[in-house]
Amino acid sequence: MNFIFQKIRELTEINSLSKNEQLIQGILNAIDEKLVSKGEILPSVNAMIKEFGFARETIAKAYKELISRGIIKSTNRLGYFVAIEDTEQILKVALVLFNFDVFQEDLYRNFKEGLGENVHLDIFFHHNNIETFESILSNMKGKYGMYVIAPIPHPKTTELLKSIPANRLLMIDRYVPVDEEVSYIVQEFEEPAYQAFASLSERIKEFEEIIFFFKPSSAEPIDILKAFKRFLKDFEVKGTVKTAYVPGSVKAGKVYFTINNSELWVIIKDTIAKNLQLGKDVGILSHNDDTVKEIVCNGITTFSVNFGEMGKKAAEYVLDRQKIQEVMPTVLLRRNSL
Repeated sequence: MNFIFQKIRELTEINSLSKNEQLIQGILNAIDEKLVSKGEILPSVNAMIKEFGFARETIAKAYKELISRGIIKSTNRLGYFVAIEDTEQILKVALVLFNFDVFQEDLYRNFKEGLGENVHLDIFFHHNNIETFESILSNMKGKYGMYVIAPIPHPKTTELLKSIPANRLLMIDRYVPVDEEVSYIVQEFEEPAYQAFASLSERIKEFEEIIFFFKPSSAEPIDILKAFKRFLKDFEVKGTVKTAYVPGSVKAGKVYFTINNSELWVIIKDTIAKNLQLGKDVGILSHNDDTVKEIVCNGITTFSVNFGEMGKKAAEYVLDRQKIQEVMPTVLLRRNSL
């Protein structure tokens, strides 16, 4: 019983966890860490009250939740027992993404396939809104065995993520410093973007200038903007940063770079409408690759991590819980558009 008390007590320091969530997660952690085995008796409700001073209803609710998940069982006369040691047999996973863009769909599909049929998966989208992100994390705490989260770069994010036990959190896509024990599978932005621009420098110089459409206060990484400005200076390339593309404004002699896919399709549509040849009259560069960009107009040049591979790696982590801290490589895919 002391092991159970110890794992619960560790979570009482996390103020954002309710008492009910502390009890559930503490027991789950004790089982996962092999501190208690199948068939072992759990502390009685009275023992829990004496140890933590929690209300009887709170403890009963936590035990009821664990019973409903099939993790523990109870008998009227003997109390509560551990029913299974492999809690992952009925693992519930929360996946939190920015949105459901095409490349995120590739991540999701490979993640879901990698998990298999014996894992319950719920997906949420925060749309780079910190209030939405906070609400999602608040509502899901204590309800899942694993949390796979693409975090928002925001001053509040670190504390929000600290409310999730480190051994049940996997950060994907973007890294936010939380705890050295937290696993992550992420990408870097500034240096890979700079290297992509540098590799394309001679090609870009065939045009009059390169225009980068960057939306401040959006999900678009500020590090890419830093890399772009550094590239213009180091390679003496003429370039401009604008907040948005104006439909119909595409001109010959320009290279257009956008992170936003909706904007990308409008630029391509206007290029075709004005009978401009992509890759010759107009250059286009995009971030985050997907199958459509590989096909449309004989291919759009991109620099991107492999989101499908990120999804596969995330699924592997959820299933085997082997600590991972990986920054995935960004690859420049040169195609017809530039």
